[in-house]
Amino acid sequence: MSAKILIAEDEPNIAEAVAFLLRRAGHEVHVASDGDEALGMVEDCRPDLVLLDVMLPRKSGYEVCSEIRGRADWRHVKIIMLSARGRDAEVTKGLSLGADLYVTKPFSTRDLIDQVDALLERS
Repeated sequence: MSAKILIAEDEPNIAEAVAFLLRRAGHEVHVASDGDEALGMVEDCRPDLVLLDVMLPRKSGYEVCSEIRGRADWRHVKIIMLSARGRDAEVTKGLSLGADLYVTKPFSTRDLIDQVDALLERS
């Protein structure tokens, strides 16, 4: 299944590696490096799924997730939060704000792509 995916990640090496693999899997990929840019790209490109880093400049991933879930026309967007913060409280916060999945760094890029595909297939 080909989908539009937005990667909101401020670490270029992570964003580039994941974008490469997603494109190779046939997805259309857009990349944002801060929270404000991510929200603008959600408006512009209407992604099916957002890979959302928690620790973004300007607006955190939590704020971006909350804003996406706060708009009726964006509620269909799947969200996978990515973070080095893997404590139960952080995971619970991300999921309670509406993230579909919460993945802790470091992660296997192959496993992440598999999770993306599984989440897209369920929708």
